[in-house]
Amino acid sequence: MTDTGNDKINVLGKQTNWEDLYFYQKADIVYQMSFAFCNRFIHPYKDRTRDQIIQAARSCKQNIVEGLADGVTSSEMQMKLLNVARASLKELREDFEDYLKSRHLQYYIAGEERYNVMLDYCRHHNRLPDYEPFFDKWNDEQMCNYGLTLCHMIDKMMMSFMKRLEQEFITEGGIKERMHKARTGYRQQQDTRLKELETRLPELESELFKANAEMMKWKSSYEDLRQRALKSYYKQQEEISRLKALIEEMKKK
Repeated sequence: MTDTGNDKINVLGKQTNWEDLYFYQKADIVYQMSFAFCNRFIHPYKDRTRDQIIQAARSCKQNIVEGLADGVTSSEMQMKLLNVARASLKELREDFEDYLKSRHLQYYIAGEERYNVMLDYCRHHNRLPDYEPFFDKWNDEQMCNYGLTLCHMIDKMMMSFMKRLEQEFITEGGIKERMHKARTGYRQQQDTRLKELETRLPELESELFKANAEMMKWKSSYEDLRQRALKSYYKQQEEISRLKALIEEMKKK
């Protein structure tokens, strides 16, 4: 039977474990850092920036989770939500930059030792416990610069990830295409199997006819042999009876 490859088609998309992705791990760090930053440096009632920073950081992290979860059934929704996460990240970067500008604090510049130290640390550390001890030690300038650096890294990683998703969509299609392909493949398998059975049916019928003819032949031979055996048996019985009678007659003489 022709193999259509239907058994290799997965209708549902791959479930990605977001906790294993570096950009999610860094997004979680940024959210926790943003929360600590606001608690330390932004007044809880007098500055609306506090809520905006926390919500933007949370939106980035949560939309990554929701987007990757929705990716099982919808590539389109996955891409949209991941882009929403990037938009929230952009908003958060703007808030950090505005904070530095409005308070006349410094950006860390490429080539500076503190910039190189920060960049190296952010590149090689992706877990929250690596950053939490500094949340109470860094000043606001340091937290903003580390937050900005992490935001840039997350955005770059997410763009690479989305490019990969784009390529997968081009080569594999979305769920509707996979469902259609799976259903079409299944029907092709059934049609191929049906044609094979229809082709073999005359051959099977011919074999059955021959088998029945052979059976009737053997049945006829068996009946003939049976009748001959019975005839021989009765003849022998008659001969035995005749001999017994003859023996009895001779004894009397």
